[in-house]
Amino acid sequence: MKIVAIVQARMSSTRLPGKFLLDLEGSPLIQRVVDKILCSNVDEVVVATTTSVNDDKLVEWCKDNSISFFRGSENNVLKRYYECAKSYGADIVVRVTSDDPFKDSFVINKAIDILIGSQYDYVSNTIHPTFPEGVDIEVFTFGALKECFNNAVLYSEKEHVTPYIWKNDGVFSLYNFTYEENLSSLRWTIDYKEDLDFSRAVYKYLKHKKCFLMEDVLSILKQHPELYDLQKVVVRNEGYIGSIKGERVDN
Repeated sequence: MKIVAIVQARMSSTRLPGKFLLDLEGSPLIQRVVDKILCSNVDEVVVATTTSVNDDKLVEWCKDNSISFFRGSENNVLKRYYECAKSYGADIVVRVTSDDPFKDSFVINKAIDILIGSQYDYVSNTIHPTFPEGVDIEVFTFGALKECFNNAVLYSEKEHVTPYIWKNDGVFSLYNFTYEENLSSLRWTIDYKEDLDFSRAVYKYLKHKKCFLMEDVLSILKQHPELYDLQKVVVRNEGYIGSIKGERVDN
């Protein structure tokens, strides 16, 4: 089975425009994310961006760095994912949001192993979150993605890819794994400048270790708790919550 990690990215982020090419201790954010995914047991990493001219720079970066890419719908991210997965012959899809430079290969591999070793359609650590935001991972079969693409109708289901799957546990077989303690209040993703400042500060200690894990970050934060002060307080899954507030059927 071919395991494809699809990294969704577009340059027109409203909260921190152009963030994927911003520097994160010597490499652009998108490079840091791709490098972390390459530490896991995936067969290919694909950056799924849009056909907008705003994303030409992102595509050029992919070409310059020999990173596979796909261009699709700007707002219908589910369609972009489905067409990308189909184009690259994915049997299993690892969903990656490109503002998470602290992805953990151990966590990713655990999700993949559970999916392959079972009859589950979807495995994640996000339905009942206990991991830091930014260490989230979702792994699902191409068949589940196809059914989602064929049946999802709500705007939020198309903008965020997987809600149709985890809202329909009578249709799909789901599995959620948890951490030994609840760290879901920790924020290790980049949506705002403060998040970027925090990530840069942590990466100063870890940039020499390409495949560092969640425990490495926790160790740094234990030694330097003042780094938490660099961030603002943001509600977890802020983007999805914003989408469902203005929910509509998307024809």
